[in-house]
Amino acid sequence: MIKLLILPGSARRESFNRKLAGIAAKIAAEAGAEVDLVDPADFRLPLYDAELEEAEGLPENAKALKQKFIAAHAILFASPEYNSSITPLMKNTIDWVSRTETDDEPDLVAYRGKVAGLISASPGGFGGMRGLVHLRSILGNIGVLVTAKQFCLASAYDKFDQHGALKNEKDLQGVRAVVTELLKVAGAVTRA
Repeated sequence: MIKLLILPGSARRESFNRKLAGIAAKIAAEAGAEVDLVDPADFRLPLYDAELEEAEGLPENAKALKQKFIAAHAILFASPEYNSSITPLMKNTIDWVSRTETDDEPDLVAYRGKVAGLISASPGGFGGMRGLVHLRSILGNIGVLVTAKQFCLASAYDKFDQHGALKNEKDLQGVRAVVTELLKVAGAVTRA
C-alpha cells in the first residue's frame, strides 16, 4: 500500500488548495492508498532562521512534519501561487523539513527517493501554474522525483460547490489523473 502525504500550501480554512487537497485525498483513498492529509494550521512554524535552529534545534512541529515526510512513499503538494511563486508557508515548510537533526543523519532524508505530484488552484487565469514551476525546481533540486502530470485549476472562485466538491467533471478528472500517475510511479519506485 502506498503511503501518500498530502500537503496544502495554505492554512486558510476556506483555501481553494485545501479543498483541492481534500478531493485528492478522497481519490487516493478510493484507489487504495493510505492517506495522510496535513492541516498546515496544526503545524505552525517560525520563519526558518539558521541562528534559531542552531540555538534551539528543530521546532517540535518541524520534527513531527519531517517524520510524516519520512514515512510517506509519495507527497502531493497542493500549492497556491503568490506573486508568481509558491507561498511563504510552503517554502518555509520545505526548508524546515529539509534540516538534519544529528551529524549522522543523511542530508535531505525526508526528500531523497520520494515521488511528488503537483496540483494548484487559483482565482487567476493560470491556476497557479507559475508557482508550480518554482515548486518543481525546488523539489527536483532536493532529490524528489516530480511526476510530469500536474493540474492547475484556474478561476477557482466559482469551481467548487457549497460542499467543497468540484462542479466540473473535467476538473475532477484532472485531479484524478495527477493522483493516479503519482500512485503508479510511487508504486514502481517502492518495488524497485
